[in-house]
Amino acid sequence: MKLCIIFPPLPFGWTPVAPPILEYLAALTRQADPSIEIQLISGSATPEAYKSVECDLAAISILTPTAVSGYNIADSLRARGIKVVFGGMHASAMPEEAKTHGDAVVIGEAESCWPQVLKDFRAGTLQSFYRGEQLELTNMPTPLYGMLKNNHQFRIVNTSRGCPFNCTFCSVKPFFGAKIRFRPIEDVVRDVAAIPEKMYEIGDENIWWSSETKRAIELFTALKGSPKKYMAFGSLGPVLAPEGSRMLNAARESGLLSVWVGWDAISEHSLKAYKANGKIGVDRERAVRTLKDHGIDVSLFYMLGSREDTFDDFKRAIEVADRLGVSMHPSLVVPYPGTVLSREYEPYIYKDLGWEYYNGSYALFDHPDPMMTPELREEHFYISLLEQLSLPRVLRHMMKVPMAGFPYAHILSLMSQLPVRKGVKIAFEQWKANRESVRAKRQK
Repeated sequence: MKLCIIFPPLPFGWTPVAPPILEYLAALTRQADPSIEIQLISGSATPEAYKSVECDLAAISILTPTAVSGYNIADSLRARGIKVVFGGMHASAMPEEAKTHGDAVVIGEAESCWPQVLKDFRAGTLQSFYRGEQLELTNMPTPLYGMLKNNHQFRIVNTSRGCPFNCTFCSVKPFFGAKIRFRPIEDVVRDVAAIPEKMYEIGDENIWWSSETKRAIELFTALKGSPKKYMAFGSLGPVLAPEGSRMLNAARESGLLSVWVGWDAISEHSLKAYKANGKIGVDRERAVRTLKDHGIDVSLFYMLGSREDTFDDFKRAIEVADRLGVSMHPSLVVPYPGTVLSREYEPYIYKDLGWEYYNGSYALFDHPDPMMTPELREEHFYISLLEQLSLPRVLRHMMKVPMAGFPYAHILSLMSQLPVRKGVKIAFEQWKANRESVRAKRQK
């Protein structure tokens, strides 16, 4: 039996981070049935590779912005007699839709049901839907790091799943649940040792939690013995907690170079509307400065163009970047299916804009201020983003990266911004070329 695992191309081209589902699902497959031949395809690196695939079963993992390309790949494969099973966040949120393009859909996490999917396929009894359980994160196999080629320079390690926060825009809690489930620390250390590169990424929603700073310190202490450096995602609340300074010192000593923080919104009003203020803490600017004082670089991710935002928020984003000396990575608000925000914005969403527009660069809903037209929101977004990713600003930020991380953190700063800069330029040209056709869809 031959299995091909496919991650469809991301909207704006190749990235240096290997899609984690590919090598992890390969490991789950090897664990369930070592006799299966496995091929991995990263669509961003080799977008045409699926056309020459020769396999019995294709597993396609889709996110909302990759759903349309994933469906197109599936349709092409099925026309050649290849069975297709879908999984991932979008397929879990929209299983009936995914089923119209596939033979089966895995809803939720794969560990509890993937072996059964493989058995049923071999027996010719593939079911339409499989529902994964939220199991404890023990006995998870190490991803088959290195199986995927294509010059991906970063692998992802996960140490936990779940999120207790109620941010209306986020898909993590609906998909992984409210309970934080941790992997055994020795398993994380094992996976880090297996990564062939010198740098990696911890891909958790949050590397530290306010209620679990002791666990974070234990993890960082265990990772201290590795010579590898890494980047991670983290919230600001725990940074100013009583154990915050000790935790940050342990994180830096374990190899943490840079943390990507959910700033989420420029204004406090929008932050509260998203119900995201709970994870931010009491003083988010002081928390960012505290991170930098501990030798850890910071990149802020946030959204623009919500129904509560104004054009002033687009301008203030650049001021925040300059004031804090950090890189800023915005997107336009996306009401992903299955989220609270999607339900709140349902009456205002432009229904004729398909999933391919859910990539963070299109205005997807009406705004109560008639001056905040979708075209102007998009234009202001690109003006703000291209200014923040201008080469002088990228280089200026690199010079402000804490010297404690030299030279890795400085290289990482460039590697995390220059591909984004390239992708944004591609997106901007696409936006200008498609502006009239998108306007027509909104007016239907």
